[in-house]
Amino acid sequence: MNFPLYIAKRYLFSKSKSNAINIITGIASMGIIVGTMALFVVLSVFSGLRDFSLSFSNSMDPDLKVNPIQGKTLFISPRQENQIKNIAGIASFSKVVEERVLFFFKGKEMVSNLKGVDANFTRTNSMGGNLYNGQWLKPNTYQVVVGYGITDKLSLGLFDFNNPFEVYVPRKGKGVIESEDEAFFKSNLIPVGIYAVSEDLDSKYVFADLALAQELLELKPNQISGVEIKMKPNADESQIIESLNAVFQNKAEVKNRAQLNATLYKMLNTENIAVYLIFTLVIIIALFNLIGALIMMILDKKSNLKTLYNLGAEVKDLKKIFLLQGTLLTIIGGIIGMVLGIIIVVIQQHFKWVMITETLAYPVVFTIQNVLIVFTTIVSLGFFSSWIASSRVRKKLLG
Repeated sequence: MNFPLYIAKRYLFSKSKSNAINIITGIASMGIIVGTMALFVVLSVFSGLRDFSLSFSNSMDPDLKVNPIQGKTLFISPRQENQIKNIAGIASFSKVVEERVLFFFKGKEMVSNLKGVDANFTRTNSMGGNLYNGQWLKPNTYQVVVGYGITDKLSLGLFDFNNPFEVYVPRKGKGVIESEDEAFFKSNLIPVGIYAVSEDLDSKYVFADLALAQELLELKPNQISGVEIKMKPNADESQIIESLNAVFQNKAEVKNRAQLNATLYKMLNTENIAVYLIFTLVIIIALFNLIGALIMMILDKKSNLKTLYNLGAEVKDLKKIFLLQGTLLTIIGGIIGMVLGIIIVVIQQHFKWVMITETLAYPVVFTIQNVLIVFTTIVSLGFFSSWIASSRVRKKLLG
């Protein structure tokens, strides 16, 4: 057996004659266990909050979206549509048109986004599953689906044929405007459904038929704002993006869900890193106890170290004893803390002990990534702390 490892294990599992050393070692062990557990639980909570926050945007955004590089629209031909259908990994795609317009109902007005969608939209996007009331719109009609925030602000109801829900779209062109009809395209819409996702998104869109939106925005039948794409499970995203760039001859850009919500992803990742660094600092402070315990152990075992040195042990081997002792203590404490953290996370996932509201449990997610991050962090910091303490073993001390 390795000599330093054998001695390190003996020192680790045997009590010191000094009560103070035993107490400080116990405090250091508890600090490692609690720090590991806390870091893992907090990272799991933020993973849950991250997924919870992204679930709102994920219900609105496709897996991939093709946008024009220049201008607001692009042209798509039947040949290009067939090419998209034949790309391996694409489950479905939908042509969309989007523009900010003015909506008017019973003396109240609101500027929001009119989004024209085709019949494939509900197969490409999960919006159809977020209907709060009513039904999804039918193609080639004046039916629309509005957000809950829009209905609340305009006091808008469904199937209200007595009070028209009007949309005003500025006309293109130049010259002097002499009447309202010359300034705006106007149309009466029929709200048939209300969607509810989140407070921000519920005021963002009014969904209408693609042909109706193109007519109001003075677009040609093959002129669209973008193409939304749903990928098959385990599809190669990079390969699909490369194929789409070839279809549109690099005249359009393809963005994935993370790129469509770059600001949100950046904010969530920044918060996650900040919390990780804060709790890592707490662990570093706790590991000062480990350094102190090892230094006191070195002083307590000074006579034993002298004997080993006189018997031929090298100083580097004596240093390695306390390096291994501190590292083993960190590993054992880290494993115990990790097990306790996993138990807490799994209990919260299944039994929902901690609630945000009466119906919403605090979201947590157990991931192997968090296990590896926490364990690597605690072992690395424990090794460094042990190295600092073991460096106190010198020839001068043994002389």
